[in-house]
Amino acid sequence: MQLRPPPDPALPAETVPVTARASSRAGRDEEFTAFMTQAAPALLRTAWLLVGDAHRAEDLTQQALVRTYTAWPRVRDGNPTAYARRVLVNLRTDTWRRRRREVLSPPDELPDLAAPQDTTTEDRDQLDRALQRLTPRQRRVVVLRYLVGLSEREVADDLHVSVGTVKSTASRALASLRDSLTDPSTGSTS
Repeated sequence: MQLRPPPDPALPAETVPVTARASSRAGRDEEFTAFMTQAAPALLRTAWLLVGDAHRAEDLTQQALVRTYTAWPRVRDGNPTAYARRVLVNLRTDTWRRRRREVLSPPDELPDLAAPQDTTTEDRDQLDRALQRLTPRQRRVVVLRYLVGLSEREVADDLHVSVGTVKSTASRALASLRDSLTDPSTGSTS
C-alpha cells in the first residue's frame, strides 16, 4: 500500500482524486449530522417561539439547517449553532417583512417545550396572546434574550444591532408584556 500526501487545497477540485473528495464529503456529512442532531431541538424551539406554528417552525428550521450545511466548511470551526440561529432569525425576518400581521396557532401545537409545573394553560395562553401583541423586533429580542437564554451581547450580534438597542427594546417589550398581563381592574396578574 502506497501512502499519498493529502491533496493540496490550493489545487482545483478536479485535480483531487475522486476517492479523496468522497471520503472528505462523507466525513463532512457525519460531522454535520452530529451537529444537526445536537442543535435541531433548540433551533426548532426558537423557530416555534418566533413563528408560533409547528409546521412553519419545522420548515424554518429545515431551511436554516440546509443553509448551515451549505456553509459548513466555513462555519464548522467557529460557532455553528450561533450561525444556524442567525440564519433562522434572518429567514424569519424576511417573512416578517412580507407579512404585516400573522395569527399564531394554538399553544397546544408547541413542540416539546417544558413549562414550569406551576404554570397553567390559561397563563401560557395569556402569555402567548401578549407575545403576539409585540412588534416583530420586540418579539425577536424577547424570544432570544429570555426564552432562548442568550446574553444581551449574543442577541445584539444575532440581530446586528447594538447592545443598547437590545436593552431598550427589551425594556419596552417587557413593559408592554407587563401591561398586557396585568389585570386593569385589580392591578395584579391573573
